[in-house]
Amino acid sequence: MRTYEIASIPGDGIGVDVTAEARKVLDEAASLHDFRLRWTEFDWSCERYARTGSMMPEDGIARLAGFDGILLGAVGFPGVPDHVSLWGLLIPVRRAFAQYVNLRPVRLLPGTGSVLRGRSAEELEMVIVRENSEGEYSAIGGRHNTGQPSEFVLQESVFTRVGVERIIRYAFELARTRDGRLCSATKSNGLIHSMPYWDEIFAEIAAEYPDVKSEQCHVDALAARMVQHPERLDVIVASNLFGDILSDLAAAVTGGLGMAPSGNINPPGEHPSMFEAVHGSAPDIAGQGIANPVAQVLAGAMMLDHLGETVAAQAVRSAVDAVLEAKEVATPDLGGTATTEQLGTAVTGALLAP
Repeated sequence: MRTYEIASIPGDGIGVDVTAEARKVLDEAASLHDFRLRWTEFDWSCERYARTGSMMPEDGIARLAGFDGILLGAVGFPGVPDHVSLWGLLIPVRRAFAQYVNLRPVRLLPGTGSVLRGRSAEELEMVIVRENSEGEYSAIGGRHNTGQPSEFVLQESVFTRVGVERIIRYAFELARTRDGRLCSATKSNGLIHSMPYWDEIFAEIAAEYPDVKSEQCHVDALAARMVQHPERLDVIVASNLFGDILSDLAAAVTGGLGMAPSGNINPPGEHPSMFEAVHGSAPDIAGQGIANPVAQVLAGAMMLDHLGETVAAQAVRSAVDAVLEAKEVATPDLGGTATTEQLGTAVTGALLAP
């Protein structure tokens, strides 16, 4: 039997609950499709930071290196600053394993509604390809003259040719598998060095893909288009910061963050990739058992796709669609009274054998 070694990091807050349900769904899908997921769970979290002073042990990256995939719950909790939790776990994993693609597909799921009235599911489906290893999320910089009237901070961005080329090329290849449309997010009218450089490389690579209808759009105008004319968007490629913001907006107009999965992808497969819901740890509802596990379940489906188990992945998505469309089991954010566990159990029960 095909067996995949998977690291599970439930993390913080609702991450613990939704990861448990995702694992339940994925295990059932694996059983029905003749493969096995062998899980190893790590308690790396803000709770661990409070106890030990670190989000993960010093050899954490080395311990993850041998896995076929990583399922991450959520990172962050009150009492631990966000920059500590993110730079203590999430970002080091992304960069150590060259997970330079942050893939964020969004779609309006059956039985759910959008804040954009009158929009169909066909109009509200797109994917954001976010550069995940450099750009605006850099540790280069610092605070100077602390406490003085002349105090200032510097935050540097890093755009390398290798980094920009590979994310844009990935987006063009993805657009070829869809309907052949790609939009690049830029801000070259305000950022005098980084975005003109991004635009130049985008134009160079676009010339290699005459079959893809490509365009570039200033990120503020692109955000407006996402709300006013989402049907004009399919694949969007963006820098680290722009991709982060745009993907949250895209999730908001297609049903909410509770429905949006993501993958931190190492395309060559030289290192494990990591999959997670777009949403955070939601401390306000943590421990109440009412979090929506759909995004984490769909992140698990993305992991199955990445492992090559595409039939099982589609079965998981179909099960999610069936449960949401029936509207018989729904968590409070979906207008129901079901618990996280009840929704996870319903999706598990909706899985169909091949």
